[in-house]
Amino acid sequence: MVAGKVAHVLSYDVGGSHISAALCSESDLSLGPVAEAALPEVQSADAFVDVLMELAAQARANAGSTAGAAFAMPGPFDYSEGISWMKHKMPYLYGVNVREALARRMGWNGSQVRFLNDAAAYLLGEVGAGAARGVGRVAGFTLGTGIGSGFAVNGRIVTEGRGVPPGGEIWNVPFEGGIVEDQASTRFIKKAYHERTGAEKEVAEIAAEAATDPHASEVFAQLGQNLGRIIRMQLHDFAPEVVVLGGGIARSAHLFLPAAERELKGLPIEIRIAQLGDRAPLVGAAVAWFGQQSSPAADVA
Repeated sequence: MVAGKVAHVLSYDVGGSHISAALCSESDLSLGPVAEAALPEVQSADAFVDVLMELAAQARANAGSTAGAAFAMPGPFDYSEGISWMKHKMPYLYGVNVREALARRMGWNGSQVRFLNDAAAYLLGEVGAGAARGVGRVAGFTLGTGIGSGFAVNGRIVTEGRGVPPGGEIWNVPFEGGIVEDQASTRFIKKAYHERTGAEKEVAEIAAEAATDPHASEVFAQLGQNLGRIIRMQLHDFAPEVVVLGGGIARSAHLFLPAAERELKGLPIEIRIAQLGDRAPLVGAAVAWFGQQSSPAADVA
């Protein structure tokens, strides 16, 4: 980086239906204006890169040079090589080297384009500039359709080591006769509510009625108990100082957080709600880029 210049990286968050992009500053991890676009209607790798280029033009408007690009990307994906192995979503990217495709269009070398798992990027954003800033050992859950997870030690994502589930993914870890995701996701809330009432409702509707519907209130209390047990039992060996909760369900934290905290009473673990929200992956991908972390590190602590 040139002395005296503020370095920026172009950060992307690739989701199931849309892509967002923004410049992130190395000096304070602040984001510039966020540009967003739907995934391309024409399902091809070229069309996908066209969208990336359009977003780059919007995000970089009136800005100086950019050091490179950082991606928060869902899996399965080869994050070190930049190759997508997704079949169920964005199948047109299967086997495509996204790094080479974007670098070629940008006139960059491949090392300027880097990738990070989206759940890990979410956590790293909160570690770098959000709810877990300055915390040594952190676990993060994104609660939504499923449960995403990330683990960080001293500001770096870890995917193996003491107390870290394989690949840093907790969703499919065995738990109470099923897997973790069975007990902490949209599916759990809708199923538990249906079992109590016979009604089919969306999570947002159940949450909105919790103040007047005891069944809805009970479901979220049960979710909190489940989360507390998951943290207590599954994260015991990792021993996080802080657990950050994000994702859509975390917007209703007031309904389940007290029950989760009761399950953790007496343990030196604090639950915090994510501060950056949807912007966390953009910041986290940039944190990884600036830290030269093109692939996760092992937990050696």
